[in-house]
Amino acid sequence: MNEQVILVDEKDKEIGLMPKLEAHQKGVLHRAFSVFIINSQGEMLLQQRALGKYHSEGLWSNSCCSHPFPGENTADAAQRRLMEEMGINTTLNFLFSFIYKAKLGNGLFEHEYDHVYFGVYDKEPVINTSEVAAWKYISMQELQKDIEQHPSLYTEWFKLSLGEVIKKIALHT
Repeated sequence: MNEQVILVDEKDKEIGLMPKLEAHQKGVLHRAFSVFIINSQGEMLLQQRALGKYHSEGLWSNSCCSHPFPGENTADAAQRRLMEEMGINTTLNFLFSFIYKAKLGNGLFEHEYDHVYFGVYDKEPVINTSEVAAWKYISMQELQKDIEQHPSLYTEWFKLSLGEVIKKIALHT
């Protein structure tokens, strides 16, 4: 938990560092990334966050998300973390960036400048069980229906970005 996050302004200009937990307690804007993996059938790979994570534990989310290390390129960080969490090495394509702020409970907030990437992968992931409790490939229709019926089972950033991700992926595939 001593990991530092990169604090940024609204234009993604680096303005400092802060311990990750403190940034989430104070709701300070920091750099992050989200990775969305689809297979050749157009199904999205979801991960269920491990139980015991200090926020959003047990919730379903995109394939991988995290923060780059100080001095680390966001695209490289996304590639590194996808391998660490899901055991996946595939080409990632940048889709878009967005800023969001969400209350997570337990006095924590996500306030992120999120860089969103996607890739295609057809094999089963090899999950890191300290980060990921479960995984599944799911059709876009089934996913959207389940989010409508059970929104509390999904992370805030995933729900906020999914619509734009689906639109942008359609342009790339």
